[in-house]
Amino acid sequence: MPLLSNLDETFSHAEDLNTIDKLMSFVDPELLQQAYDLSGVATVRRRRLPLDSVVFTIVGMSLFRNDPVWDVANKLDVSLPGKNRFVAPSAVVQARQRLGEEAVGHVFKLMAQRAFGEYAFEQWCGLNVLAVDGVMFRAQDTNENLDTFGCDRNAKGDNPYPQVRMCSLMETSSHLLLASEFDSRDVGEMSLAERLVPSVPDNSLTLFDRGYYSLGLLHLWMTKGVNTHWMLPARKDLQYTVKHQLSDHDAVVTLKTSPQARKKFSGLPETLEARLTSYEVDGKTYRVLSSMVNALQFPYDEVVDVYVQRWEIELGFREMKQTMHQAKLTLRSKKPEMVRQELWGLLLAYNLIRMMMLDAVKDMPELSPSRLSFGLCMRHIIVFFLSTIPETVTKLPVHYEYLMESLRMMRLPDKRPDRYYPRAVRKKPTKYPTKKKASQLN
Repeated sequence: MPLLSNLDETFSHAEDLNTIDKLMSFVDPELLQQAYDLSGVATVRRRRLPLDSVVFTIVGMSLFRNDPVWDVANKLDVSLPGKNRFVAPSAVVQARQRLGEEAVGHVFKLMAQRAFGEYAFEQWCGLNVLAVDGVMFRAQDTNENLDTFGCDRNAKGDNPYPQVRMCSLMETSSHLLLASEFDSRDVGEMSLAERLVPSVPDNSLTLFDRGYYSLGLLHLWMTKGVNTHWMLPARKDLQYTVKHQLSDHDAVVTLKTSPQARKKFSGLPETLEARLTSYEVDGKTYRVLSSMVNALQFPYDEVVDVYVQRWEIELGFREMKQTMHQAKLTLRSKKPEMVRQELWGLLLAYNLIRMMMLDAVKDMPELSPSRLSFGLCMRHIIVFFLSTIPETVTKLPVHYEYLMESLRMMRLPDKRPDRYYPRAVRKKPTKYPTKKKASQLN
């Protein structure tokens, strides 16, 4: 359902609305209340920053990366009228602590579930294509963050910055995040990926990186629901037995599970069937392993082309870290609970932008939302929130339609099929001048 499908009815008779009413029109109040109930938070007395205002302030932390948190609340004008025009910095800190992390996390999860069920996405062989991958975030250098999240270690000692590991599930055609889990850096991506299993929708294909090869995890993923398939590159040392050959480059194989895996994952059988497909690109042979053993439903030509979509999740991470956070690697918050709250706010802000981009192309099947510039769309959305003053909020449907028209203009250039960037190790820069050869000195 589009974000503003009921605006005409909502604002047709509105006369006295403020900025928080404008922002609340993008989020279902019942959804927010459900998130508060699940997290066990509630506002007993009337405050200048009610829970809804705090949620939008946390979202604004990722949209206005250079501004202090208290200034974000004042910029969005989400506080209720009081003696002072502006909100004090201490009030914002107390409001964030009162809200906690779980409430923002539930808001993100509930909105992601609803968005996936209401928007139409591109499909491949009748399946929604998803991708799973991990990313690291750096937290403030405090003792609490260091004890909770841990840090990287090198030959000279510890890296002073704590690190948070995140693993996300993304719909590749729209870059919409369906679920995300994060923990300390000592918790591996495989463990975080297991926590994503309950969020896997039916009739989907999930693309994994090579490092996620675990027969226990893949079997858990495949048996979670109806037609929940997986695909990942095959390891060079993969041990298998060919069950039957589909073609010269395609076969159904049998994989043997280990006793340790069967002990860790209950219900894991001794063997699993999978499909091993090989193909050649520029003279180099690649192999992918998948659960799609039905060659009639999933033809060879289709299977060899789908895995390239896994890189879409890398673009999504870049949009969050480079565009939204403006390449500022360190998060703002100094306490672990607030760090997690800030990350949930980042994911929520990212999905809200993606949902508006989906709204912009909903009547244009020839235009994919991933072909719109995320950075330019984000700037227009921010201007929309700041320029639509409360006195004109009754005309919000008109303003929103103008925003949709402007977003559709932010198209990216067509991809060049002949452009190829092979992966390589970048040379480490040095602060010392390079010594010249003897021949150059003469």
